[in-house]
Amino acid sequence: MKNKISKAIFPVAGLGTRFLPATKSIPKEIMSLVDRPLIQYAIDEARAAGIKEFIFVTSRGKAALEDYFDHAPQLEAELKKKGKTELLEEVKNTSMDSGAIAYIRQHKPLGLGHAVWCARRLIGNEPFAVILPDDIIAAEKPCLQQMVEAFEENPGNMVAAMEVPKERVSSYGVLDIKEDMGSLVSVKGMVEKPPAGEEPSNLAVIGRYLLTPQILKNLNMKQTGAGGEIQLTDAIAHEITEGRPVYGYRFRGQRFDCGSKSGYLQATVSFALSRPELRDDLMGFLREVVNVEQAAE
Repeated sequence: MKNKISKAIFPVAGLGTRFLPATKSIPKEIMSLVDRPLIQYAIDEARAAGIKEFIFVTSRGKAALEDYFDHAPQLEAELKKKGKTELLEEVKNTSMDSGAIAYIRQHKPLGLGHAVWCARRLIGNEPFAVILPDDIIAAEKPCLQQMVEAFEENPGNMVAAMEVPKERVSSYGVLDIKEDMGSLVSVKGMVEKPPAGEEPSNLAVIGRYLLTPQILKNLNMKQTGAGGEIQLTDAIAHEITEGRPVYGYRFRGQRFDCGSKSGYLQATVSFALSRPELRDDLMGFLREVVNVEQAAE
């Protein structure tokens, strides 16, 4: 097995029911933060980490997602004709070269572990990344790049991790810590959505994974876990019982849960405020809203 990670799986088969009715016709992954779809942030993060092959696990109704990554000759010609070179470059950057991107259907929603398992033949015997586009992470150095650098020094399964408030721990996969080394923690157990009061820590798994090909063999067993689904967490936890290393990586950055309306709105505001051409107008508007709210109280 080689240590260089060049392939990433993007599980995008979900129906996005929290965002209905918008997601009735638009895949959630191409809903935009400011002017870029969620999936573009995930792709850019993967590219920065050295990913060369992009594997999307999709479902029915995701054609718009596939079209997004295709070339748009008519649009590109029009932008070139009008001299809009910056926009033209941005559009070109969303296109994927032939062979760099693959789509696989997950016919039944059987869980994240099952979605990853669907891509097993394209992964082969290589370590690989899994990126959940719902988790947008704003960071000076992209989160996956931070993890890849740590992985090169500490080969083994690695999950992104962050401390969460105790009252929210039961919504996450949670790490049972063997040894805390700062950015990196050695893991002795993983629990998916533990009942309140039974969590081993408040260090939760976030949607970035670097995994060894053995995980795919574990998923072959198709064992169901929490919620009656095939859980990726369980396949990773099996590695611990076999004596193979599993790490949690405390990434540097701010995570937004864009799978929820509140998180999506927070990310939109935060990313807009980071744009110099939008900051002043938006900040002025937000101050007005806050002042009105305070006056009403």
